[in-house]
Amino acid sequence: MEIKETHLKGCFTMQPWVFKDERGYFFESYNQKAFTELTGYSAEFVQDNQSLSTYGTVRGLHYQTGVHAQAKLVRVIEGSVYDVAVDLRKDSGTYGQWFGVELSGENNLQLFIPRGFAHGFSVLTETALFSYKCDNFYHKASEAGIRYDDPTLAIDWQIPKDKMILSEKDLLLPYFNA
Repeated sequence: MEIKETHLKGCFTMQPWVFKDERGYFFESYNQKAFTELTGYSAEFVQDNQSLSTYGTVRGLHYQTGVHAQAKLVRVIEGSVYDVAVDLRKDSGTYGQWFGVELSGENNLQLFIPRGFAHGFSVLTETALFSYKCDNFYHKASEAGIRYDDPTLAIDWQIPKDKMILSEKDLLLPYFNA
């Protein structure tokens, strides 16, 4: 597996080695020992989640606060998304900056998002099957978020605004105050 740190400290892309033959393919999507050796992080994932979304769906930007904060390892099984992580760690040199990358069932790329980040994605294909591991359990009272169209962050979701599909809940999220 090839692991590279993004410009946001602690946020890594992970590219598994894919072994293909006439039968199909095989790859190891996660190996805790290799992950810890290559990143210096020791994540113990306790919850796996999966979502299916249609083209134009924008989910996020979501995060959990306090002791319920979550690190996530995200990937796409089928389809393609534009995945975004925003650094919310006030003591970080990249506070208020974001990183975006296309994740797909074709490229098998994954993104590790540490605690202290907001996360979201937009669906670029007809549908996308999205999977993520969390190192802490979901806690409703600790959920928070930032509006997808925050002018300070100015995220390009790779979807025309008139094609975006958002939940009522996400439309009510506050703007980022850097």
